Amino acid sequence: MIKKMLLMGLMCLSLFSARADEGMWLPSLIGDRIKDMKQKGFKLSAEDIYSINKASLKDAVMIFGGGCTGEFVSAEGLLLTNHHCGYGSIQQLSSVEHDYLTNGFWAMSRSEELPVPGLSISILVRMEDVTERLAAGEKAVDIIKEATSEKGYRADIQQMYYGNQQFLFVYEKFTDVRLVGAPPSSIGKFGGDTDNWIWPRHTGDFSVFRVYAGQDNKPAEYSKENKPYQPKRHFPISTKGVKEGDFTMIYGFPGNTQEYVTSDAVEYVAEVSDPMKIALRTKRLDIISAEQAKSAEVRIAYAAIHASIANAWKKWQGEVLGLRRLGTADKKRAYEQEFQKWANDKSEYKNLLPSIHDAYDKVKGGYYVRELYNESVGAINALSYARAVARAKDDEAVKTTQERFLKSYNQTIDQAIAREMMAEFIARMPQGQVPAELIAAVEKHGSAEKFVDWLYASTKLLGSEPVSLEQAKADPMAQCAAWFQPIIAENPKYAYRNLSNVPEVEQWYRPYMRALREWDKERAFYPDANFTLRVAYGSVAGYEYADATYHHPVSTIDGIIEKDNPEIYDYNIPQRLRDIYAQKDYGRWGVKVGGRYSVPVCFLATNHTSGGNSGSPVINGKGELIGINFDRTWLSTMSDVEFDPSICRNISVDIRYVLFTIDRIGGAGYLLDEMTLK
Repeated sequence: MIKKMLLMGLMCLSLFSARADEGMWLPSLIGDRIKDMKQKGFKLSAEDIYSINKASLKDAVMIFGGGCTGEFVSAEGLLLTNHHCGYGSIQQLSSVEHDYLTNGFWAMSRSEELPVPGLSISILVRMEDVTERLAAGEKAVDIIKEATSEKGYRADIQQMYYGNQQFLFVYEKFTDVRLVGAPPSSIGKFGGDTDNWIWPRHTGDFSVFRVYAGQDNKPAEYSKENKPYQPKRHFPISTKGVKEGDFTMIYGFPGNTQEYVTSDAVEYVAEVSDPMKIALRTKRLDIISAEQAKSAEVRIAYAAIHASIANAWKKWQGEVLGLRRLGTADKKRAYEQEFQKWANDKSEYKNLLPSIHDAYDKVKGGYYVRELYNESVGAINALSYARAVARAKDDEAVKTTQERFLKSYNQTIDQAIAREMMAEFIARMPQGQVPAELIAAVEKHGSAEKFVDWLYASTKLLGSEPVSLEQAKADPMAQCAAWFQPIIAENPKYAYRNLSNVPEVEQWYRPYMRALREWDKERAFYPDANFTLRVAYGSVAGYEYADATYHHPVSTIDGIIEKDNPEIYDYNIPQRLRDIYAQKDYGRWGVKVGGRYSVPVCFLATNHTSGGNSGSPVINGKGELIGINFDRTWLSTMSDVEFDPSICRNISVDIRYVLFTIDRIGGAGYLLDEMTLK
């Protein structure tokens, strides 16, 4: 018993003591961390990172699209982000005749840059702690209205520490964004799903865009008269490279972490939610991949969809492995036991943990049903479309929706997915919760698969003939879609991103966070990621993946050649790259790496990152760009819940490989002339 207690205590300490390189810090409060950053090699000041009085590094960073980060690299609005962040835009501009995904794209002049409809970027103007203003009675809507009085501004208020603090974030939003360059997918997506989340990595995961503005340098709708935006700050670029131990800082918009959740949430993620989602996405990916292999048109049309499904699918696999390997749920339980001992004689806190556990027990069943629906029946395109047309205002709206949907619809794929997902939904639903109409339909037709085939054969919504609103509402596909409406309508609270954000649970985390900060004085508390601007810092570092297996932190072009395979789409590199390698014709980008003359491709570092950090600038101690963050190692994906400094590594494309590709592969070396190279 004594040994067990000691073990549990050590587990608590190993999990929750203040650890090197962990944390996603608010830039306006970075002064609290600047001493530690300087000790590790940072040469600039806190005001260089974030300032509202002068241009600072924050002005060179942006939200790219709806879920990534980008950074300015010239005074003329040129920006870099990941290839996978620009993937949807590149696909949108592609066709079989102009396959920019496969072949890449390089504008050789400003006039050749391609506008991307619907793409936008947002630059943080300022952030402000409005906790006291809200507590004093000011309304959030009034604060936001006041903050967005200027042209092109948008704002929102985000909670930190589960609402113990609230910050206003004000952004300037630009909608004239144009594609400048993208490597072929065999570079930008080299290795595909096979190499995703894996190290060594050899992916040139970058793309190049330019932001345009009106004559006043303010946001403006697309116009040929617009001028390249002139940012207040852009990143100079280091061409000197990196070595193990070098300081690294990431500045970006991490999307979602759950560092302070209890063991209840960890068990749900590792043992219930992730395994279910992995299994269902495996089936969907197998169907899509099989059809993509048959047709270039299908491959292009489903490229972004496949990538989106696969990214989280593989991430969840690593997350489960990592959480189980670390025994995170057990560590959390041990930590909670120690907290409860402290809280027992404090009336305001002694019932917190029991209340949290009880809240999870009450809501996790409903949350699971909603997640199951989203990953199964919710992934059937025809049902979502049928629900939309049945809710249309009139016949003309039905016609418009029908034409728009059928333009890019692939019934072969969707019906195959529907056969699998309908059967999985029925098999995985808790007893007694499958819609009665669905049970009756399956019994009538003999199986879920046969019912689906009948449904697709009977519907008129997927045909070329127009249908009226009345016909749409009476259609079998729309009727089927309506069977699942109670799952959506009766459980709106279960649409929250995480189980812990369901209101019945989240309400307890505000006092719990206050209590933890009172009790655990040695812990370095930082707010969970919520797609607001953060600073993370660490160093270039390899790691021991397994016993006696050490991974060095830098990969090179030699690894690309070793994987090169013309018979596999994701490994069929451009002939130009083969020729350059054969002649060792690297130009200024060739350096000695591990005793070999080569070109660096990617590197590892210890920065704490999450989804949303894709495309984030990685800078050295002087504030110079050294890479673009794009991934984590597979066993690092649990860092959204527990950060393990011994194995958690982020993966970045080396900026020298970016420049090499632009210059030597794309032939667009003129772009380098507007960058500040060091």
